[in-house]
Amino acid sequence: MERSVLEVSHYRKEYGGHIAVRDLSLSVAPGEICGFIGHNGAGKTTLIRSVVGAQPPTSGTVRVCGHDVWRDAIAAKRLMAYVPDNPDVYDFLTGMQYLDLIADIFGVGVAMRRQRISELATRLELAGVLGDPVSAYSHGMRQKLVLVGALVHDPTLLVLDEPFVGLDPAASHELKVILRERADAGGAVFFSSHVLEVVEKLCDTVAVIRHGELVAFGPTDEVRGSASLEDVFLELVENGSDVADAPRV
Repeated sequence: MERSVLEVSHYRKEYGGHIAVRDLSLSVAPGEICGFIGHNGAGKTTLIRSVVGAQPPTSGTVRVCGHDVWRDAIAAKRLMAYVPDNPDVYDFLTGMQYLDLIADIFGVGVAMRRQRISELATRLELAGVLGDPVSAYSHGMRQKLVLVGALVHDPTLLVLDEPFVGLDPAASHELKVILRERADAGGAVFFSSHVLEVVEKLCDTVAVIRHGELVAFGPTDEVRGSASLEDVFLELVENGSDVADAPRV
């Protein structure tokens, strides 16, 4: 059996006496794009931050290609990249200086980084401004820059929190193409989004979280059944009822 790229097992996160996420388990296999959806405050970003090693779980485990994100952090983080919902970048750097910094961190050679940066920046229509300071970038340009930086070391797992926010239609389309290419090449993508139409069309699997609990998880077609993903989401989140035949963890 092929090992999952991302394996979350019995994840739980508490803040003081508040349980943000309880007993959540899911996995993303090589070649899969998994969409993670839920209402504001459902626990999406909480889980994502633990997946990428930004905050420890209260209990449970998170593994990337078999490496525990907390016990074997360096090995796990070498294999993944993270794009947060707010693309904060050092304003005093130029776009290229930022990308060189990320490439240095991950040990990407000069020739390889130049090739990848050139290709990705061209596809996202960012190549012409890489010499400009980040302080002059719009939100959408910063989002593109962070996306290029996330891909420069060719990660096996790509984790994104609301990656389409701020992107123009052309860049949004190109990002969808890039994500599918990553999966088709054997990688895995795990991303949160409020754009349910994108999740429905792009994702192989979908996970729905409600008040910190995973209420549906499985192949997208099976989770939505004969309804639209929007209809399923509204029923699960607003009414708190399960959808018949929706796969559960």
